[in-house]
Amino acid sequence: MSKKVAVFDYGSGNVRSAVNAFRRLGIDANLTSDFSTCLEADGLLVPGVGAFAAVMKDLRARRGDTLIDRRLAGGRPVLGICVGMQVMFERGLEHGEDTPGMGEWPGTVEKLRAPILPHMGWSKIQVGADSQLFSGIEDEYFYFVHSYGVTADPTKHYRQSARMKPPIFSWGTHGQRFLAAVENGPLSATQFHPEKSGDAGMELLRNWIQTC
Repeated sequence: MSKKVAVFDYGSGNVRSAVNAFRRLGIDANLTSDFSTCLEADGLLVPGVGAFAAVMKDLRARRGDTLIDRRLAGGRPVLGICVGMQVMFERGLEHGEDTPGMGEWPGTVEKLRAPILPHMGWSKIQVGADSQLFSGIEDEYFYFVHSYGVTADPTKHYRQSARMKPPIFSWGTHGQRFLAAVENGPLSATQFHPEKSGDAGMELLRNWIQTC
């Protein structure tokens, strides 16, 4: 039976490209705001286009915070993309606003210190050890469009234990180092757009689907 992916439709702009990318992989994917459909799907994609505060407002208006919490509590995979990754952190500082995020990971989203913003185009990534998302595509380029990111290393904020694997962090560089991807049990996220990253992005989505 084909796995089902729900692309959460909470008003975050044109995200049809994500739906089409999954369908090209033969995955049953649909853009939907229905809470039950998103909760029950094998995988949930949380896109993000625009400012941190606006995305958080729209997510909460459609119970996105509750939806994501419930899925993660049940070990059900969630993938955040671009601002959909950023809102998984504790807070965002954007356009003079200090906005609480989902708080799934420690860290603050801040404006990159770079000579040219936004960071727009193709970049390579320093892939974290034992990454599943980047299996077989460790040396590929991925497509970024962003001016903000998490630059502080959150590793020290995680408790190490024999029962829980530590998160896997992958890094990009534009003016300074920033988190390009995080893999943490059922919750994964990328700062770049896999659905716009050609064959490498398709392979990453395929790798993610295999965790669902």
